[in-house]
Amino acid sequence: MSQAEDLPPDVVSDDAQFASAVASTAGRALESLRRSSHWEDPRELKDAGDRLAQGLIAALLRSYRPGDSVLSEEAADDKARLAADRVWIIDPLDGTREFSEPPREDWAVHVALWERTPGSDPSVGDLTVGAVALPARDLTLSTYDVPVLAPARSSRPRVLVSRTRPPAEAEAVASALDGQLVPLGSAGAKTMAVLLGDGDVYVHSGGQYEWDSAAPVAVARAAGLHCSRVDGSPLVYNQDSTWLPDLVVCRPELADAVQGALREYAATD
Repeated sequence: MSQAEDLPPDVVSDDAQFASAVASTAGRALESLRRSSHWEDPRELKDAGDRLAQGLIAALLRSYRPGDSVLSEEAADDKARLAADRVWIIDPLDGTREFSEPPREDWAVHVALWERTPGSDPSVGDLTVGAVALPARDLTLSTYDVPVLAPARSSRPRVLVSRTRPPAEAEAVASALDGQLVPLGSAGAKTMAVLLGDGDVYVHSGGQYEWDSAAPVAVARAAGLHCSRVDGSPLVYNQDSTWLPDLVVCRPELADAVQGALREYAATD
């Protein structure tokens, strides 16, 4: 899709509302694609979804934010972003495997904005806006209308992990907290599950890029969740290398216990 949809002026004028609209628009298009016919080869549906969402989001950004830089999983990395004041960090389709397995709901669209701190070195800045669409649930969570953290629903913390590669760090946290591992799909879906009360801790290690976590982290931070690297250090975005391999997101009341378990694991590993 090369033509951007027309968005209302009031939506376009606000970055957070704009991000939410972009993520929602891409999500609706992906859901329509998914339902449009019977896809015999999941790889074809994955590829079609990536192309559709990338084309649509890129067109919207070109149309409404033409002066901003963009970092996307599905496009070449233009290093001009390293000197930019504003960089959109997007994952047009997070969880392609889950997207290609209807009726799974654990896939997402990520749209985030990084802004340079005024008067600082070009590399110094932070996420200011984020939106995560969960299209199969007809739900978009964003910093425009910050969601309220749902109450804890279980006495045993639910530690969200990859469906195929649960990291040893997550197993260590679950053991230390007498928790239980819960497999789920995309990074955005797992992070939003903590916010929605469908999980309590998300621990990932072994490989991610900035676009995998930027939008989910922006939304999670705004809602009061703890977000960090596995070693407790801050998550830093718009770097020369986009590799950001590990992530911890959890309810604030569990942050000390989770970080303690991770430090103990690191000391004995």
